[in-house]
Amino acid sequence: MAEFFDPHHQGSRSRDRERPKRWAEFRTTVKHRWLLPLLFVDWVSEWAAYWLSGLSFLELLEHLGRFSLLIAVIFYFIEAPERTKMKHYQAWQVINSAQGKGGSGGRIEALQELNHDHVSLLGVDVSDAFLQGVDLHDADLSRADFSSADMRNANLSGTKLEEADMRWTNLVNGDLSGADLNGTNLEEADLDGADLAGVKNWRSVASVKDLSIAGVRNAPEGFVDWAVKHGAVQSEAATQPAPVVKTRS
Repeated sequence: MAEFFDPHHQGSRSRDRERPKRWAEFRTTVKHRWLLPLLFVDWVSEWAAYWLSGLSFLELLEHLGRFSLLIAVIFYFIEAPERTKMKHYQAWQVINSAQGKGGSGGRIEALQELNHDHVSLLGVDVSDAFLQGVDLHDADLSRADFSSADMRNANLSGTKLEEADMRWTNLVNGDLSGADLNGTNLEEADLDGADLAGVKNWRSVASVKDLSIAGVRNAPEGFVDWAVKHGAVQSEAATQPAPVVKTRS
């Protein structure tokens, strides 16, 4: 009787092919050691053929897809430091290229991004910049140049402002709580309504000549008198004592 072709039977036979030997067993059959490198390639190919013989084409594609995804994830994490460096480099480019120009020019976002990644902003030059509402809390701004910058409502709490140039800087309603003012030049700056709670080394400020301190909030004890004595300007309303309200007994 004629035999009929059965593809399923053929597939099962291909799956039942003999399992290749382990390398430790395979190498013992080699008589000449100089043939080992060539026979190793043949052994790897034999194992690959054995493994692939048990997979359908779609299964093979699925495994390759998973493998490719795993490789992509591995390379993503390997390249993460380089991407971070490039991001910081671009942020510095924005800050430096915008110097001397009006408006923010992207400097607010660039400064905040660098500070968020704990990059030191020591010596940064953002003079004449429009930086309203910028958040640079706990940043290292030593020797930074903020002269003539518009920094109304800025958050500079906990910042290190040692020897920073803040002449003519508009810091109205800014938050300088806990900031280190050692050597900071505040000549003709505007601190109207600023929060000065816990500011450090305020007696070591380089200059407060014509500094406006009208309505400063939470100023350390003795700060206002010391600042006025050294040339700061305070509004009349702020210098007058609060009226005493008499009550009938």
